[in-house]
Amino acid sequence: MDTKQLRQKILDLAIRGKLVPQDPNDEPASVLLERVKAEKERLIAEGKIKRSKKSAASSDKPHYPFEIPNTWVWTTLGELFFLQAGKNITADKINYEKNDVYRYPCYGGNGIRGYVVHYNKSGKYPIVGRQGALCGNLNYAEGKFYATEHAVPVKTFAETIPYLAFLFLKQINLNQYATATAQPGLSVNKILDVPIPLPPKEEQVRIVQEVLKLEAIVESIETNKEELFESLSKVKSTILEYAISGKLVPQNPADEPAVDLLKRISPNAVVSTDTSHYGQLPNGWCYTTMNYICQLYDGEKIEDMELINLDAKYLRGKSEGNTLNKGRFVPEKMTMILVDGENSGEIFTAPIDGYQGSTFKLLEISEEMNAEYVKMIIRIYQKRLRDNKVGSAIPHLNKKLFREILVPVPPIAEQTRIVGRTNQLMSKITELTEAL
Repeated sequence: MDTKQLRQKILDLAIRGKLVPQDPNDEPASVLLERVKAEKERLIAEGKIKRSKKSAASSDKPHYPFEIPNTWVWTTLGELFFLQAGKNITADKINYEKNDVYRYPCYGGNGIRGYVVHYNKSGKYPIVGRQGALCGNLNYAEGKFYATEHAVPVKTFAETIPYLAFLFLKQINLNQYATATAQPGLSVNKILDVPIPLPPKEEQVRIVQEVLKLEAIVESIETNKEELFESLSKVKSTILEYAISGKLVPQNPADEPAVDLLKRISPNAVVSTDTSHYGQLPNGWCYTTMNYICQLYDGEKIEDMELINLDAKYLRGKSEGNTLNKGRFVPEKMTMILVDGENSGEIFTAPIDGYQGSTFKLLEISEEMNAEYVKMIIRIYQKRLRDNKVGSAIPHLNKKLFREILVPVPPIAEQTRIVGRTNQLMSKITELTEAL
């Protein structure tokens, strides 16, 4: 379940008058709007607020984007609210931590910047950010706070509920009215004519109550999702644990013992049946180290052939790849392992013929082993490989540690069964994860 889309749907229903039922006994919103206008005129006459400037692009025939209930009324941000940016404050007057001196939150364009000694606003306000890539984003403040020049507190009138204004402004998406420049900005005058629906006062109360109730449900879903994700991650680890300890699939006594398999791979292979590391292994299993079943090497140098450079960005699908005319050749479906950088030990499969990226080695796995089983062992050790990189300027794979990885080796037939069952279970977990 996509909770972000769910939140969006709740607000969409709310702003269209479809979240809660209308009550014909409610005072029409048109009457409320007249009270708003009267209160604003009074405050203008008293010099407490300024009259909003009419946009040069304003029209006497505004376009209303959707239909609203009969008891509602369309108005504009400039008619319904008073929007004015806060005041500049220098960085040295903002403290990152709240304490007895720096008590008041300081809002900038993207939310709270820190805490200050004095405040310039008091009450309940939606706050519109007006500078930067996220301009038009909404925050909500209650109590005493400081609004900087990049924050626009939205003042409401005639008991219009500030939190409802916050919800509706979020749904309007004011970012669409930002200037398309290197440093996007939102002009207050430009958004004064943006249309906004106004519900009756009584319905505003019902909408806010319903949104808060639904928000609590969504938050509960998100919390449960995180717990489920964590549980599924633990299940994955358990599956891999069972896989390499002989507990995932049944053994077949007719399978060729792993000791015979390893003798074919390397007559000099060091083989052990000591159970101190993984515990009791099934009959027919044994241990060896990674260096006896796979090798790291570089591809053969070739020239005058145009191929893609198989670097990390390309292999992760983050770039279309650069074309080279020479390099170390990597055939399609070859296994590669990252040996330089933060994620040393990560393994990839070449999707096409190409040239070996400079931070990679080819990983040649013995044909006598099931390659996917060996890759599974490497992935189990990947965190340990990342945590034990060597080198300072550019950390790289600890090849000694890699070669000494202890590999529990089942008979080849069981390796195939293990890989099949593991893939089947992991696919189910992926389905569950995506369903969340």
